[in-house]
Amino acid sequence: MRTDIPDDAGERRELLISGLEAGVRTFIIRPGDESMSSLGKAEFIINENGRLSGKVSGRILNIHSPKDQTAAMDLCGKEDVMIVSTGDWSVIPFENLIAASSGKTKIMACVSSADDAELCRNILEKGTDGIVICVNSPEHVKNVLIDADRVPGVGLTIVKVTDVRNVQTGDRVCIDTCSSMVPGEGMLIGSQSSCLFLVQSESEENGYVASRPFRVNAGAVHAYIMMPDGRTRYLSELRAGDDVMLVDRNGDTKVATIGRCKTEIRPMLIVSVIHDGNEYTTILQNAETVKLVTPGGSVSVSELKKGDEVFVLLTSGGRHFGMPVNEKIKEL
Repeated sequence: MRTDIPDDAGERRELLISGLEAGVRTFIIRPGDESMSSLGKAEFIINENGRLSGKVSGRILNIHSPKDQTAAMDLCGKEDVMIVSTGDWSVIPFENLIAASSGKTKIMACVSSADDAELCRNILEKGTDGIVICVNSPEHVKNVLIDADRVPGVGLTIVKVTDVRNVQTGDRVCIDTCSSMVPGEGMLIGSQSSCLFLVQSESEENGYVASRPFRVNAGAVHAYIMMPDGRTRYLSELRAGDDVMLVDRNGDTKVATIGRCKTEIRPMLIVSVIHDGNEYTTILQNAETVKLVTPGGSVSVSELKKGDEVFVLLTSGGRHFGMPVNEKIKEL
């Protein structure tokens, strides 16, 4: 977030405070404003006449003409980061800079509204490498961040269960988030990256234990989980402070932060489903509080049976370090 623009030191201070309250942790400041670190835990990037130093090195550029764009494109590959403002927020300069940088220079966009921030995510299907909030008053900061916890929705598919059977005990991961979920909402988990099951949060009451709406009993340590950036990770890799994607039965999504991951040895079972002749599985703890989301509600894995319908996310291709790749792969 830019807090270096106002000439008045008091206004710069108020902007930084509003950013901290909204969850921003990295700020562009003027030389001499480092003392504002006492206001809260934050990282500072110093802007001195358009040159950036501190956490990152690079430049701040304003593009208002074809000549400005040409000058910016000449810097692609020569700077680590370029923070770009186009004034009226023209998209074409960003498309050209993203193409010219070829990933060698990070292109960041200055935005002043949530709509502009959303647009950044979809430029050339890749999006800019990030956004920089650029507003004139503290009350406008949250307007830019209003959709910050939303990620693109996913298209879920209904599949039929073909088998449910017990397996050996194993290392099971519970993901406790800093957010409360509701019935029908959980995380996408599976043994194959091409088929992730919608595992519901422990948000429903149970006669034996109290509900824990912040928790998803996600399954075995080897399983994949879909992340907010569209990549997958192994459950064993997750740590407190990581962001995870929450999904409901409509495919709507949002982001939550992990507060704690618990790995414990528990009795496990394997759930198998079939779609277009392909079989997919996931391994979950054998407990009545572990539920899969269904078209009509949810079903406990302890009651799950052949023929039941559940929601999954189906994708094609494979994964390389969690990133989707267009290759033929078979995971059994």
